[in-house]
Amino acid sequence: PAPTPCRHRPVAVYGEENLGRLPLVNAPLRSDATPRLEDFPYRLSDNVRFADLDPNQHVNNASYATYFETGRVTLMKDRSYGLVPEGLAWVMVRLDMHFRAELHWPGTIELGLGVVKFGRTSVSFEQVVFSDGKCVASALATTVLIDEATRKPAPITPELKATFQPWLKRGYDGQ
Repeated sequence: PAPTPCRHRPVAVYGEENLGRLPLVNAPLRSDATPRLEDFPYRLSDNVRFADLDPNQHVNNASYATYFETGRVTLMKDRSYGLVPEGLAWVMVRLDMHFRAELHWPGTIELGLGVVKFGRTSVSFEQVVFSDGKCVASALATTVLIDEATRKPAPITPELKATFQPWLKRGYDGQ
């Protein structure tokens, strides 16, 4: 079957010299634009923990997933925003991270989050981690709304979509 079109460019596996002999795989396109914290409407601060470090004395890549989770969960679980309707829940289905610079302990970080896409049952967020005014990591996270009883995807209603409007990333119109 023919591959489905996507925003990816084919790249060779194991180097250009094998381009004719090995199958091509899809690799995400990277934006060269450095994210700006002010483009993300939901922001909070966190601490870099000593436990986040790896043997190289910088923050381990797995710790960034926790930073991104902190941003999403802090927003989504705050009942005052109305982002989790009764009987429904959000589950993570994809997290694509881009490591941009080293991060060290001790320190504080600024987390930013903004909605960049609505699907029929999903919401995608662009997220960032800043340290000392510099973006050290960014991610695209996709969550799916599910029915808690059936565990099946549930459609996002126009009313629920409206509750996300304050959290749209600058430049995204919500369509």
